[in-house]
Amino acid sequence: MLYLVNLWKHNWIYYALSVCISAVASFQSVRLLLLLGLLVGFCSYKKLWKWHLVGIAALGLLTYSYFSYEVEKLQEPVILPAELTWSDQYKINGVMLRGFMKDAQGNNVYVTYEIKSEQQKQELQASQLAGQIYHVTGQQVAPSIPAHRYGFFMGRYLQSKGARGIVEIDNMTLVGTKKTLLQPIYEQRFWLKEHIERTFPPSLAAEAQALLIGLQENVDEELNRAYQKLGITHLFAISGLHVALVSYLFFQLLLRLGVRREVANSLLLILLPIYAVLAGGAPSIWRAVTVVEFIMLAQYFRWKIPMDDALSLSLLFFLLMEPGAIYQIGFQLSYLATYSLVYSSRILARYENFWIQSFFITFVCQILVYPLLLHHFFEISLSSFIANIFFVPLFSFIILPVNLILLMGSFIPLPINHVILAVYEPLRTWLTELILVMQQPIMQMWNPGKPSLFWLVMLYISVFVTFYFLDKGANMKRILATLFIPALIFHFQTYLHGDLKIAFVNVGQGDCIVIEMPYRKSVVMIDAGGLLRFGQEAWKERDTPYEVGRQVVVPYLKGRGIQKIDTFVLTHADADHVEGAEEVLREVRVSEVHVTPNSLNKAVMNDFLEELAHTKTTIKEKMAGDGWQIGDVRFDYIWPQETIYEGNNDSLVLLVRQGAFKALFTGDVEKEGETEIVRLYSTAIERLDVLKAGHHGSKTSSTEAFVQQTLPKLAIFTAGENNRYRHPHIDVVNRFEQRQIPYLTIGEVGTVELYVKHDQVRFETSNQLFHK
Repeated sequence: MLYLVNLWKHNWIYYALSVCISAVASFQSVRLLLLLGLLVGFCSYKKLWKWHLVGIAALGLLTYSYFSYEVEKLQEPVILPAELTWSDQYKINGVMLRGFMKDAQGNNVYVTYEIKSEQQKQELQASQLAGQIYHVTGQQVAPSIPAHRYGFFMGRYLQSKGARGIVEIDNMTLVGTKKTLLQPIYEQRFWLKEHIERTFPPSLAAEAQALLIGLQENVDEELNRAYQKLGITHLFAISGLHVALVSYLFFQLLLRLGVRREVANSLLLILLPIYAVLAGGAPSIWRAVTVVEFIMLAQYFRWKIPMDDALSLSLLFFLLMEPGAIYQIGFQLSYLATYSLVYSSRILARYENFWIQSFFITFVCQILVYPLLLHHFFEISLSSFIANIFFVPLFSFIILPVNLILLMGSFIPLPINHVILAVYEPLRTWLTELILVMQQPIMQMWNPGKPSLFWLVMLYISVFVTFYFLDKGANMKRILATLFIPALIFHFQTYLHGDLKIAFVNVGQGDCIVIEMPYRKSVVMIDAGGLLRFGQEAWKERDTPYEVGRQVVVPYLKGRGIQKIDTFVLTHADADHVEGAEEVLREVRVSEVHVTPNSLNKAVMNDFLEELAHTKTTIKEKMAGDGWQIGDVRFDYIWPQETIYEGNNDSLVLLVRQGAFKALFTGDVEKEGETEIVRLYSTAIERLDVLKAGHHGSKTSSTEAFVQQTLPKLAIFTAGENNRYRHPHIDVVNRFEQRQIPYLTIGEVGTVELYVKHDQVRFETSNQLFHK
């Protein structure tokens, strides 16, 4: 028996890998099962027991069949009306209630509901929705296409959650509450959330909710971004540290109460999964809980299970329960980081000094996950290697225990609680202020852009070879060269492309154009999108307002690996052109900003100017006659002609030329401005290759004379999908169609990326990319 047990030791990783391959293949393509053959071949090379080879192949094929069946179920339509039950994953923001519900068969469905009144919102906020059954009417809708290739992909998110689709609820009526074993846990979690809000100071409540019950929705957006820049966001994820601490405290409490050790272990086995649900059930906590469970069960049967086997069994178990988890970022990072620590234990054991060992713990975790971080976030924090050395012990041994003590103290009103709060709260506030200061330098982020599949594989090969050299104690120069040379090549490969690239970024009803010179000699950006915000009742305001700059424009720039904008053109002072500019300034270095004369005194520019004051960016007023050249690309402003700013007709109009190629970017110029441009620049603007139609295709722009004079080979309307202004106007569209001029509307096709080389133009759209 012991012989058979030993045959399985350190081999569960291969079974886990076979399940990972089958999960990805079921979602992507059966051809990926070829990787299963490579895995079996590798195991044969490693001289694994022959029955292991059979088991790995069989498990991969069997799970592929099961996962494929589950994936097919996701394509089935949701029959409405229906009775749906709320899960514990939902959020109320402004007038919208969004989250996951389950149908009668237990399938996940993503739902959205527009709250009808302030009273209804208050009732929903005061209720624990998880477990409540509602009769729902509405319609199923398709997930939206991402704004661009680097944007949030709702379709993939639904797959990761095993959801059958999106249902827009028109009406929902409470039917009752579903009685399940989990319902009391959901109710306790909701009660704890409210209890923390009542008993903790406002400055500490959001952090306590995140650390103690895994509720991160109330963490301040600016502070969360600061944690990301320092590379310490993971400290808010309940994981192995929390499980170990809670388990130890509970176990010791039971022993002090006279409970026998065997009984205490059995109780812990039962209560740990309950704690996982109570703490939000994130992948990191289920990973930690299941690893502990497998180790404790093995000890019960007097088996010794290695940590890597327990981790692999945990991964296998997780994917069997939720195949789509293979696409969850938390799942990927949690398991990869833990594997890095498990398999680098021999490396870490060489160092006895606490600080050196802490550095290497951070180092091995970061290098194993860094290609994955680039894939998802397009950047990594360079300061994380140092920040984690200090912040991990700080959170582990001070902040987390203090929050546990404060929570326990909130149930027993003692004078000592006020003393702890009086000391801890100002210190924690000071630490928050320090973190906000530390995160300010933009240069601490390495942003080479999103790696292609080829580069993702290459970077991981370099990482695995680096680990091999570290394990063998190779020369440090060889280790660093193996790690950094591929990373540096990837960083600079974007500078090797000779195309002039022009991207019309889908920011909805607004403008944002990014122009990259050949070989990335310079980057010019025209406008940054934004929203025209209209006043509404206070209860309808979103907790976290939607920001085009932060959620659309910046991800595009970072996905492209654009770390610096040389020239930032703000055509005029309208919110749908400049509101996103302040978020761009926070995240990307900008050398110079161009504005139309006397537009800076408009109120819509205030936030931008306030952010500009914190940078070294210079700002210049430009008008017709100004221009510059970069290589063979010429930029010329041909409008406005005067310094009085009155609105749309004083937009900066930019003519870009490279050889015979010509593109005109018109801002929101209308009929009067177009008439003067035709009179003054008739030759320069004739027979354009690309025209950014003025004012989003409004009937006040793109006049007959202007369209006839420019006769572009392609026109772009920067109009949002289903916009309230019905842009582009049908009369404007007819003018282009009558002349057989092809046009694209950003709201319909998504981001348009033009590639210009040797006067030839080709383009791709977001819709094309995501429908391949």
